[in-house]
Amino acid sequence: MTATSINPPEENTIRRRSWWRRLLADHAAAAALATLAVIVLAAILAPLLAPYDPATSSRSVMTPPVWSERGTWNHILGTDGQGRDIFSRILYGTRLTLLIGVAAVGLGGILGSFLGLMSAFYRRLDPFVMRLVDMMLSFPAILLGLALVAVFGPGTVPVIVALAISTVPDCARIARSIAVSVMEQEFIEAGRAVGLSDAALFRRYLLRNCISSIMIFISLRFGQVILLGAALSFLGLGARPPAAELGMMAAQGRDFLLFAPHIAVIPSVMIFIIVLAANITGDALRDVLDPRLRS
Repeated sequence: MTATSINPPEENTIRRRSWWRRLLADHAAAAALATLAVIVLAAILAPLLAPYDPATSSRSVMTPPVWSERGTWNHILGTDGQGRDIFSRILYGTRLTLLIGVAAVGLGGILGSFLGLMSAFYRRLDPFVMRLVDMMLSFPAILLGLALVAVFGPGTVPVIVALAISTVPDCARIARSIAVSVMEQEFIEAGRAVGLSDAALFRRYLLRNCISSIMIFISLRFGQVILLGAALSFLGLGARPPAAELGMMAAQGRDFLLFAPHIAVIPSVMIFIIVLAANITGDALRDVLDPRLRS
């Protein structure tokens, strides 16, 4: 029986503290976690931190950032082509971008993991689930987003649905591959022998032994979903004006690249920071939680 299923609560608590300490011992991972924490906190507190309404225009059109010679502290990151404060829009845009990523990864991860685990637990379902997964893999996220927008119109919800659906097959495959090896372990047969129900076996043994690997994949997938969501918004398929979203902000600034590049560069850099921090965190979690990679 694996350590996950037989360790007492005190030892499990010690193990959790141990991997948390190992994670923080990685300086790059600690910096990435701190960066994500600051970004998430700033996004949550956007109504308190934003000096201006993100949708309100002013007479200061295309004001450069404060570090420029013509910059002003009234708009530390400058203004866009409509005179809206970029710092305020970055705060609100980050909130919407993170919301899209979390919702898509959460919905797709839960559904995909459930399908993969059920496919491994009930082998008679495996051919049907895997064929469904193969069909879903044939639709790229951007193409699926275009199809949903054609049916429902542009908006945040179609983007979340498209990204969630694109997450399901990859997560299902990962969950199934891990669950198949768990189902071959002796403790599964021992549980059946002592009369445990399918629900108890699924919850106590299969899910507990697969959850860490699934969480690793979801953490790695989060950065990809953020990037795909920003790409869909950049193409005009996501949030609609006057809402602020990082991909849409980058798209709105592309017409001013020659004389006001900060309008497109600043939201693009923000996307880069979020994706980089998420990927570094995911890699560190994989190194810490995967026993095959522990030194």
